[in-house]
Amino acid sequence: MLNPTQQDRQSPFNLSKALFILPNAFTTASVFCGMYAILHAVSENGPEAFYQSSIAVFFAGFFDLFDGRVARMTKTQSNFGVQYDSLADVINFGAAPAVIVYKWALWPLGTLGMLAAFIYTACGAIRLARHNVLAMQKNHSDTYFVGLPIPFGAALLVAIVIAHYKLFDGLPVQRHTLVMATVIGIALLMVSTIPYWTFKDFRFRIRSSFVVLFLIFIAIVISVMSQPSITLVVFIAGYILAGLVKMGLSLFNRRLR
Repeated sequence: MLNPTQQDRQSPFNLSKALFILPNAFTTASVFCGMYAILHAVSENGPEAFYQSSIAVFFAGFFDLFDGRVARMTKTQSNFGVQYDSLADVINFGAAPAVIVYKWALWPLGTLGMLAAFIYTACGAIRLARHNVLAMQKNHSDTYFVGLPIPFGAALLVAIVIAHYKLFDGLPVQRHTLVMATVIGIALLMVSTIPYWTFKDFRFRIRSSFVVLFLIFIAIVISVMSQPSITLVVFIAGYILAGLVKMGLSLFNRRLR
């Protein structure tokens, strides 16, 4: 039994400290998916394993999408959570897609394939470090990312793996050089200064609602005419190309001025 003095010294239950665990639990779940993707691709060689590993990366993206939102909803944002999320992204969207794509299509290229996988992972880590530094600056804008976000780069790579599996029934990849060029291209986009939309200031208005409905209609049409996996590749590639088009138009307008 505790005497009254000991009872007074005991601190009451702190809800804010308990809620602090919630967003970090989402981040930990994403790390689990990323590690599963790596280990499954390495230990279970074959098209089915690469497909399942790619699905695991998308699950990691799902948890990564919600950890920051949960932190804002529960008002438990912290510098620890920011750094933990970035370290998790290096595993989930840097190392995991690189290992999957290497085992899927790059290993026949030997040293060049290994180098392409390394370049992608290194550029992803550099991009995350730069993002953290820019986020600490007072004049940092939340409207655009600087360089392609690593989750979108990873999403395109694993979406290509999934689409190939669905379209060709797990047949081996033939165009290894094209895959290598795609991996290196995504890596360079991540460390570039091309602006990409964050969608943090997106608001549902009449005009934006029509755009969203139009995109949904296009997705349904593509899914009906081909495969849902193709729709995924098209939309992710469209986001990436939109950033390139925006940069090109900005450079063109500067030259006109």
